[in-house]
Amino acid sequence: MRHWINALSTLIFPAIVAGFVALVWNTTFGLITLCIWLFLALWSERQNIYFFESWVNAPKPGPLPAVTPRWDQVFKGLIKIQKRQRASEAALSRALDRFEQAARALPDAVILLNNASQIEWCNTRAEEYFQLKLDRDRGVQIDYLLRQPTFRAFVSSPDVETTLKLRLPRTGTDRLVSIQMIPFGHEQGLLLAQDITEREQLEITRRDFVANISHELRTPLTVIQGFLETFEDDPTDNPELLARGVELMSDQSRRMNRLITDLLALSRLETSNTAREDVVDVSKLAHEVAAEARTLSNKKHQIDIHVASDLKILGAEDEIRSALSNLVSNAVRYSPTGGTIGISWGLVHNEPVFSCRDNGVGIAAEHLDRLTERFYRVDKGRSRETGGTGLGLAIVKHVLNRHDARLKITSQPGRGSEFSIHFSSIKIAPQQELAV
Repeated sequence: MRHWINALSTLIFPAIVAGFVALVWNTTFGLITLCIWLFLALWSERQNIYFFESWVNAPKPGPLPAVTPRWDQVFKGLIKIQKRQRASEAALSRALDRFEQAARALPDAVILLNNASQIEWCNTRAEEYFQLKLDRDRGVQIDYLLRQPTFRAFVSSPDVETTLKLRLPRTGTDRLVSIQMIPFGHEQGLLLAQDITEREQLEITRRDFVANISHELRTPLTVIQGFLETFEDDPTDNPELLARGVELMSDQSRRMNRLITDLLALSRLETSNTAREDVVDVSKLAHEVAAEARTLSNKKHQIDIHVASDLKILGAEDEIRSALSNLVSNAVRYSPTGGTIGISWGLVHNEPVFSCRDNGVGIAAEHLDRLTERFYRVDKGRSRETGGTGLGLAIVKHVLNRHDARLKITSQPGRGSEFSIHFSSIKIAPQQELAV
């Protein structure tokens, strides 16, 4: 209503002035005055419109153009609209930046594809997995970069519920990823890829473990079950057979007990976080495992020991004892009668080193990298004869990992082997002086 009043007042005032001029002079002069007034008013409005159009097309900071009060309100209203629009654009831009930063930080690969399967955007993980560069590969069809037939068929498939396991050898490591395509918008797609290499390796390890443990338990259970069935069907009066059966069943039951004990030890090492930081007298442990080795050897081997009695380290005593015992007992089992086993403990190049040497059968080079795998045996028959479980060196590996130590193995077939545990110098217990 106010705008109509202002418009009418704009017309009424010049009409009154023109009427006054007509009364004083004549009607012609009144009409001429009215026309001149309206012409000047239209000219002024035209100039204001010109200023407004120029300012809208190229707004400039600073004071507004010199216009009438009504047009000044128009300019100020438009400025408010522009400020609100800029604030909204800034908020949207910040939200988009946050979304892009979040998408880039995702642990999985994300690739945005248009309706022609061309790359529009991808995050950092996708660049790593698929060897992409967004600036270089934007607009390139995804199946041009991955030319595996299974991947091309997956991208063109209308079934959105399926996933594809794809091996990517180009990433430096043999990476296995699980890929899923999620459609959205107008025939667009979001390609998601998750690294499942570790999961697949764990699954393979689990299957191998189940197969190995089943195989390891089958033999002793078969022996025990066979003798029990024999004694059940035909209780014999033959004391030699009975004694032999009991002896074999006892041996196999002890073997199963050792196997379960080692499995529990491995499980405990894998599930606990860090090792304790007690002061461990390794020289004392070395003498104890040497005594155990002499008992296990039953005077069939010569066992020498040379240790630094004043050298102690920080760690879990029971775990370190288990590692030393496994190395020494392995040396006894795999050394022929009359062989020599040397045990040493001391500083080597400022590092605490426990070493166990033997002059046994030795190990071929192709086996050395796999010795710490569960149930891996160089000579399976000999290992079972000597009562080994195939888990000793796996336990050693886990103990050393928890103590920031490493295992060094040197061996030659027919000339024996040396297993050395190298502890970090930071594990030396306080108040221990380093020998130069």
